[in-house]
Amino acid sequence: MNTLYFGDNLWHLQENISDESVDLVYLDPPFNSNAQYNVFFKTPEGEASEAQAEAFKDAWTWTGDAELAFDEIIRSGGAVVPVLDALRRYLKESDLMAYLVMMTSRLIELHRSLKPTGTIYLHCDPTASHYLKLVMDGIFGPARYRNEISWRRSQPKGHATRNFSNARDILLRYTKGDEWTFHPVHVEHDPEYVRKFYRHRDPDGRVYRLGDLTNPNKNRPNLTYTFLGVKRVWRWTQERMEEANEAGIIVQSRPGAVPALKRYLDEMPGTPVTNDWDDIEHLHGGDPEFLGYPTQKPLSLLERVIKASTNAGDIVLDPFCGCGTAIEAAQALERQWIGIDITHYAISLIDRRLAASFPGLQPHIDGRPEDMRAARLLAERDAFQFQWWANWLVGVQNYRERRRGPDRGIDGLIFFPNGPHGVGRVVVSVKSGKLKADDVRSLSHVVQRENAQIGLLVTLEEPSDRMIADAAAAGIVRAPNEPYPRLQIVTVESLLKGIRPKMPPAIVLPELDRRASRRKLEEAISEQMAFHFVFSTSAAAKTSDVVDHLDPALVLGSLRRPH
Repeated sequence: MNTLYFGDNLWHLQENISDESVDLVYLDPPFNSNAQYNVFFKTPEGEASEAQAEAFKDAWTWTGDAELAFDEIIRSGGAVVPVLDALRRYLKESDLMAYLVMMTSRLIELHRSLKPTGTIYLHCDPTASHYLKLVMDGIFGPARYRNEISWRRSQPKGHATRNFSNARDILLRYTKGDEWTFHPVHVEHDPEYVRKFYRHRDPDGRVYRLGDLTNPNKNRPNLTYTFLGVKRVWRWTQERMEEANEAGIIVQSRPGAVPALKRYLDEMPGTPVTNDWDDIEHLHGGDPEFLGYPTQKPLSLLERVIKASTNAGDIVLDPFCGCGTAIEAAQALERQWIGIDITHYAISLIDRRLAASFPGLQPHIDGRPEDMRAARLLAERDAFQFQWWANWLVGVQNYRERRRGPDRGIDGLIFFPNGPHGVGRVVVSVKSGKLKADDVRSLSHVVQRENAQIGLLVTLEEPSDRMIADAAAAGIVRAPNEPYPRLQIVTVESLLKGIRPKMPPAIVLPELDRRASRRKLEEAISEQMAFHFVFSTSAAAKTSDVVDHLDPALVLGSLRRPH
């Protein structure tokens, strides 16, 4: 069952997830929050929006796809139809409406996939949570609403001068039916609470507080009687009260006083967790658990969700699995799991993350190309994701993303020890479409411009004889002492067959302290890098035309604590 699906989550939900097969759904989709580096919306009037997430910028702008999705929902019927229709009348054809339409399509499928006893947690923020709650009411029914959980995701912002600082996320919790799995969650008692209320002690040292034995409902004739000389409406029957008294757990401070019940501290599971979760610390940059995702959630948050709403062996589904926190938590808690993500980078990161935390675990990855037919389909569907997949296939360590302007010929970098010359570099360029006669010459210019040692052209199609000759004419380079072709061409087909380009062994980052800073990591490879932001900020786009992303293996190998 443990499977990662690479590709559009709606398609995978429709094609691969069976009816009533999942016990718990947790989803943390992109949402409208500047502080969270997620999706930024634009009004129908065309007011400027921030940079959209690469993987989602088309899905959540009102286009023909959004119109088609809206029409399919309306024609399918159901209680959500008037809700969505009313929202469109109010929000018009805005980015926010497109977001709600796409979320509705997915939530309908998630409802279908849940078992009758299943539970769903939708993680969002207050910007759109009220709209999403209306959609959830339409799909699950208002009677299936269970909680609106508030999680304090950050410390108060000191620069908030015109509004109260927004420091919380929302988790909307619904169930599929009227019976569901739920295990109450407790945390340790506050020491001040213990000091104030647990003031009594038995001769054997057991600490207790006094509990009320009277019944708040005064119209209970069957529970109205005299006990230890006091007539009251009691919580328990007289027989049970007598048994408790004989067991020594009822005390009376003086004759005529109302008896009380001993509640021992060591029998209390702790303080019950409410819908206000302020006890789970958000992740910091120096946290050993942090992988570089700005929206990454702490494991303890997902562990609480999974423990509360599932049993061992149950199936957990995360259709926006990102860096895989829900997946790792489910695996650690002995649950089965399914993860879906549209970016190959995320799938690769989760694969490496699981390998680091659970040696020997080999999850099934569905949708990652394993043959030429699948590779061509990926290239046709999404050239950008094909580029990331090809980089992963060749072993690129630093993925380079061009945010605007023409492609400067660098899709990835590989680093290697270059003796007295320090760190050497291989420039990788990926071509998913038709090759041009001057592609090799263009790569040669990039290698010279970047002062790199080797250029590698990864192609989906077979190179021409002229291209092969141009690559051979570039000569060799010694790095540091072994000769390697300066320019090389490798096809995806040969990579799938295990044929590797001729390159020096890639650099192995030194073991860093688990609290190592990003600066130490950058110094270790002598190259300015940024962690991968799946949903990048506008600031990142404005400060540089290029954003670099580390191979997840480097981050996991250097910054994560062992499990």
